[in-house]
Amino acid sequence: MDRLDQYFGVHGTALTLRSERMQILASNIANAATPGFKARDLDFRAMLADQEQPAAATLRRTSAAHLSADSGGGIPGGRPHLLYRQPLQPSLDGNTVELATEQVQFAETAIRYRSSLSFLNSRIGNLMAAMKGE
Repeated sequence: MDRLDQYFGVHGTALTLRSERMQILASNIANAATPGFKARDLDFRAMLADQEQPAAATLRRTSAAHLSADSGGGIPGGRPHLLYRQPLQPSLDGNTVELATEQVQFAETAIRYRSSLSFLNSRIGNLMAAMKGE
């Protein structure tokens, strides 16, 4: 399995994280008109680094009083890298969703998701061809 992980590289993990990010961004877009809704986003790079090197998350904890990386950052049932998006221009009703920003982030993430998926499909195709002896 280690060889397969090396063969596919980081793209399998990236695919999962990008899918999760698109769900969060879609939730932000769906709640663009909800008063008081706070837009969220993932720190993709930090989550990818933690997935690739789980020991790195533990190294950041310097005191027993600090939150651990897997605690969800103090959010019940949450994730440590799920952050609130800071709006450029907050609305009067407390909603921090900026529809244009969310749509751009969603489109960019979808393109990157497709790129990772295409790369993985190519790798799987090469592996299948090698197994068939082509």
